[in-house]
Amino acid sequence: MTLQFELQCPISTDLALIRDLIRAHGHHCGLSGDRLEDLVVAVNEAVTNVLDHGGSTGMVTSRAGADGMIVEVLDLAGRLTHEHLAAARLDPTASHGYGLWVIQQLCDEVVLEQTALGSLLTLDLRSHPRPAFQDARRVMSA
Repeated sequence: MTLQFELQCPISTDLALIRDLIRAHGHHCGLSGDRLEDLVVAVNEAVTNVLDHGGSTGMVTSRAGADGMIVEVLDLAGRLTHEHLAAARLDPTASHGYGLWVIQQLCDEVVLEQTALGSLLTLDLRSHPRPAFQDARRVMSA
């Protein structure tokens, strides 16, 4: 028998705690190695965006998916838009501002919904990365 559970934690400035919780939950749900760290980085970037550009409050909800993890990051201010996602680019001369690009490279699917509670960013990260992801990993590590 496999016990599955959902992790919910409020967004706070304690990013280390959120990373540790996501890492433990991802490991419990079967992620390991680079894919587990991809999950941690993607969630860290999403939460950082809520803290820096959103309303600084919200919720992270994580659960096992069909073959990996589904993480929802709710920003109660609702400021994240589809235009932000579409405009996300990697600027090698910038010292910051590429979090949405990183999230989209690390995750197999990224969905944004505007809900009555705010902006809901859903990250789907599978146990095995899609082939195009390998090229993105090379760009990020260069």
